[in-house]
Amino acid sequence: MPLENNPWYQEGLQFTCSQCGDCCTGDPGAVWVNDEELGEIADYLHKSVGEIRLFHTRPERGRVSLTEYQNGDCTFFDSQERKCTVYPVRPRQCRTWPFWKSNLESEQKWQQVCESCPGAGTGQFFSLQELEERAAHVDI
Repeated sequence: MPLENNPWYQEGLQFTCSQCGDCCTGDPGAVWVNDEELGEIADYLHKSVGEIRLFHTRPERGRVSLTEYQNGDCTFFDSQERKCTVYPVRPRQCRTWPFWKSNLESEQKWQQVCESCPGAGTGQFFSLQELEERAAHVDI
């Protein structure tokens, strides 16, 4: 189901993750995770789901979010290497960045994303259908 009849991005958008880590650092926020995602992370790290829950999640507004370091970096962000330590199994919210409904609300919002994310607006082409499928997964 389309977000609207003729969205401003109907001709598609470009994005290729540069793995700069900027979306994993900075201001605190919530990275929502579900049981399936926690299981994938646990398997990938060869840890129990209980350990991942205990050391890497927190309750937040009736849901579960990944924790952050005091400086705002994600619990799975390696600041020395500047990369995600669980990238192949990162949560859906991370996998669908930057195609969240909030970032697609207007061209101005998208331009703000492009100014802060070096991969936004460049690289791989995403059709309207692909954008709407990604945006449907996460409502931020």
